[in-house]
Amino acid sequence: MLQANLNDYKFNYIENGNGDNLVFVHGSASDYRTWEKQLEYFGEYYHTIAYSRRYHWPNEQILDNEDYSMAKHVEDLEEFLKFIGNKPIHLVGHSYGALLCILLAIKNSELIHTLTLAEPPAVALYVSNIPKPKEILKLLFSKPKLALGIIKFGAKGISPTTKAFNQNDMDKALDIFGKATLGVKAFLNLSKSRLAQARANLFKAELLGSGFLPLDENKIQNIKLPTLLISGQNSPKLWQHLLIELNKLIPNSELKIISEASHIMHEDNVLDYNTTVLTFLKKYTN
Repeated sequence: MLQANLNDYKFNYIENGNGDNLVFVHGSASDYRTWEKQLEYFGEYYHTIAYSRRYHWPNEQILDNEDYSMAKHVEDLEEFLKFIGNKPIHLVGHSYGALLCILLAIKNSELIHTLTLAEPPAVALYVSNIPKPKEILKLLFSKPKLALGIIKFGAKGISPTTKAFNQNDMDKALDIFGKATLGVKAFLNLSKSRLAQARANLFKAELLGSGFLPLDENKIQNIKLPTLLISGQNSPKLWQHLLIELNKLIPNSELKIISEASHIMHEDNVLDYNTTVLTFLKKYTN
């Protein structure tokens, strides 16, 4: 395990292999351990790196009065890519981490060579952190399936998870959030070690803090990077609907479905995920 002191914080990371830089960015309730199978596989072709984001295991934990700031996480990613090297980097993100990759591509695309985005929760394209009735109503008329997905996720995921956090019931919060994010079957099938990883990286401040940064369709349309969008075949439909919308917006993007996989498709179907991503990356590797 290696360590980088960046942006007034110490980040732990792991690496494998040689060649062009390939950086993995994990999502919520995760850390760099989620990419173990990718580090081994892609290390045969690239200098492959996975870091644990701010506050995530085994890094220094968040304090009670700290905000889980998305803007700070974007800054961290930017500084980490600069630390890795000056050459443009293949950037692979999952869920919250994929959303950070989008925000960095908007902010500083010169650092990035390609984007691989697995189900970023890009709800901020359509609604505020606390959705306004007029936003939902507008979306119901224009994109009814997407609107219903957001309503369902809010009612069965965000709202009861927030309540559990406020009651300091972390096990209940994980159970609700995990089932809403992965799907009930996928969550119940998690191994003991994966559940332990999720518990170690579940933060009240992520939902009770400043929330997601706003997204702008015009800025996303200006992302010219080669982009692979990935969805799990068995993921909650909301994530797939959002990915379809991103596919319409990002000019140089392609969409692939990972069979027999949930939201954590890189863990559920390692072979399909790895070969799909490698096929894409090879098209843009010297």
